[in-house]
Amino acid sequence: MSRNVDPGAVSRSAGVLLHPTSLPGGYGIGDIGPRAVRFLDWAASAGISLWQVLPLGPTGHGNSPYSALSVFAGNPLLISPEWMVEEGLLEAETLEEVPEFPEGPVDYERAGKWKGRMLRTAWDYVRGGRDTGARAARDDLRAFVESAANAAWLPDWTLYAGIKDRQDGSAWADWYSPIVRRNPAAIEAAERTVSVEREYHAFVQWLFARQWRRLREAARERGISILGDMPIYPALDSAEVWARQDLFTLGKDGLPEEVAGVPPDYFSETGQLWGNPLYRWDRMEAEGFAWWVARVRAALQTFDRVRIDHFRAFASYWAVPAIARTAMEGRWMPGPGMKLFEALRRELGDLPLVAEDLGIVDEPVRDLLRASGFPGMRVLQFGLTDPRSAHHPKNHIENAVVYTGTHDNDTSRGWFEGLDAEERARVLEVVGGDGTEVEWDMIRVALESPARTAIIPMQDVLGLGSEGRMNTPSEPDGNWEWRMSEGALTVERAERLRGMVEKSRRVDRQS
Repeated sequence: MSRNVDPGAVSRSAGVLLHPTSLPGGYGIGDIGPRAVRFLDWAASAGISLWQVLPLGPTGHGNSPYSALSVFAGNPLLISPEWMVEEGLLEAETLEEVPEFPEGPVDYERAGKWKGRMLRTAWDYVRGGRDTGARAARDDLRAFVESAANAAWLPDWTLYAGIKDRQDGSAWADWYSPIVRRNPAAIEAAERTVSVEREYHAFVQWLFARQWRRLREAARERGISILGDMPIYPALDSAEVWARQDLFTLGKDGLPEEVAGVPPDYFSETGQLWGNPLYRWDRMEAEGFAWWVARVRAALQTFDRVRIDHFRAFASYWAVPAIARTAMEGRWMPGPGMKLFEALRRELGDLPLVAEDLGIVDEPVRDLLRASGFPGMRVLQFGLTDPRSAHHPKNHIENAVVYTGTHDNDTSRGWFEGLDAEERARVLEVVGGDGTEVEWDMIRVALESPARTAIIPMQDVLGLGSEGRMNTPSEPDGNWEWRMSEGALTVERAERLRGMVEKSRRVDRQS
């Protein structure tokens, strides 16, 4: 199946949006192992040259990848047990002791408990084993920990994660006050107290990075590049906010003074109150945006391209008092603008970024997007009923990424079924058909767009209704749980999609 195609060789490309947690498998959650490689095989046969994933960080309460415990660390739940057996880190019998996980939504709690035990078993082997495999793993782990690339984040993450384990998972703002304030003597004592836990969490990150490299190489061999996703704000309860409280709008108690959100929008009449602490951009600028340089450098070492979430906040962001009950009480504040991206380019060179320019987009946001040169986004669901919208197909531009919908939207079928009769008629005037396969009609329109890149959520390829929705903004429960069923990746679907991809000139017919 190896193609060894340069992912950047085709000027027009087609991609699929699918988070690894949504892959099928017998461990309660999708992962980055053999099932992910099978997905890549299917995607390559369908003419796909781009795989978009959601953020890969370790999730906390609510399981949102956009509210992870770290913007640098990988999620332990994504580690493949099968590859651990292949790598000699687990006995094959371990996989025979897996509890029965029914096919269906991600079971975060049960999957987390079982994978936690599995990872501890592997760590006990690596830490104490005397055979060649254990010694080689220890040497590789030591090089990982000591590498300059990981020095910017790994020590903070392992200390945070180790203390969090000792505190039964409580948020850092609830820890012992001197630890919250990062008193040097208290931090030194904590480092001694949780030294064993820190070694374990370093091992988990080493294992995640090792498996991710293997998956990324498999993608390269199939001519597929990976588009990652970078939330603009870290979660309040995250290693990075705890480690650099001076860079965020926090009081002495570690609690935010103002939080992030957006005013009333498509998804909520009262706006969205995210609760993330805001940046102190003046302090970041005084440091040459070093925190952002480290973050973007790590992202570009992990992915081929990166989508920056909520790009509009770099022009101006919505600041909401921490005591507010809804996001309606916020105000606009100026962001760093091009100063940030100029600093990133000075340090990192070319920036293969995609700007998520959705929401309230005014002229300053459009000016910033033009100045940056990054492609923005066009979402068919936002424009098919309004010919004046930038998201309407007739208004698409080449320097853009077009979607039928995003992870925050309903599936295309679910969205269409929720429209009234007049709106449905307007949609069908644009996409054609009689509505019985509206998702495939929308896929065709997205692929035929002049936008250089077109990305299709996997749920649309599968023809799913609202039961396949990944996330409903402002709804706290029931999100991020959708999983693909066994047998969903059929030859027939691949051939149908490839025919459309070829017709829209997004793949070389000979590849």
